[in-house]
Amino acid sequence: MVDLADRYRITSNRESGLGRYDVMLEPKRGDDGIILEFKVQDEEEEKELSDMVQAALLQIERKNYEAALLAKGIPQDRIRKYGFAFCGKKVLIGR
Repeated sequence: MVDLADRYRITSNRESGLGRYDVMLEPKRGDDGIILEFKVQDEEEEKELSDMVQAALLQIERKNYEAALLAKGIPQDRIRKYGFAFCGKKVLIGR
């Protein structure tokens, strides 16, 4: 993410909408805005990484994390949302 610092203002764990997002990349110029939500799988409770990805994406929507980007004039169709699920060294990313 350090390489993106010239294109994005990168923030984490800030309030937006009804909660706190994990990472937000606010474009400095014409790039898309990006919201990242991370989940770590508890193998005793969650069976699949794909379930965790869906939970992360649902959290972004339910808590309206895009509100901060929308307030800065970034159109909704220019906001990308990604859910990351981790279990040890395994990672699954969805949008």
